[in-house]
Amino acid sequence: MKLRIKFSKHGVMKFIGHLDVMRYFQKAMRRADIDISYTTGFSPHQIMSFAAPLGVGLESNGEYLDIEANSVTSSADMTARLNAVMVDGMHVESVRMLPETAGNAMASVAAAKYSIGFATGKEPSFDLKNAVSAFMSKDTILVTKQTKKSEVELDLKPYIYEMTSENGILTLFVDASSSGNIKPALVMEALYKENGCELPEFALQVTREDTYTNIGTEEAPEFVPLEDIGHEF
Repeated sequence: MKLRIKFSKHGVMKFIGHLDVMRYFQKAMRRADIDISYTTGFSPHQIMSFAAPLGVGLESNGEYLDIEANSVTSSADMTARLNAVMVDGMHVESVRMLPETAGNAMASVAAAKYSIGFATGKEPSFDLKNAVSAFMSKDTILVTKQTKKSEVELDLKPYIYEMTSENGILTLFVDASSSGNIKPALVMEALYKENGCELPEFALQVTREDTYTNIGTEEAPEFVPLEDIGHEF
């Protein structure tokens, strides 16, 4: 049985990297007595797949991992058992059963939504709401993106699905697929540059609100949270 677990990550846990989060959940499965499946062979390991890794220093309300289970109780029971062994800053939001045809969490990611605030004393010197409106009205938004092997020039505009600002908080909905994978900092650096400024170090307070998959087509996308692919049991 395939299960999808949605969890949030806040507070000091935002400084814990992805590999440590993986190890943490492996231990949590054992402590919560989840009947998780293991691979076969000389060195068996839990069958577990995370969606898009969260950058260090970012908080989130919508992280996901998929597991395979030999047996289940109920969504409510498994959520409660996992939360009983969570540390402060980590909270399981839901456990849902996936259809057998569902792709794994990592392969399913198409987009992500972020809320972006600013550290005290590091708020933008320009009018954020007007700047965002002007930024999104541009035909192209050219940036230099660092890859593993080199730097490439990229037009950000097709990868930003939504960008708005209200009361000093910016909402950003962007491509998070393996082919796009746009980071909030890259967009914010471009916004600051457009307004003749440089983004200060440690200025951003970023929360990933949710992670989405596309159940439509490339030409007519329909984004839904990864949670919606499964159902309670």
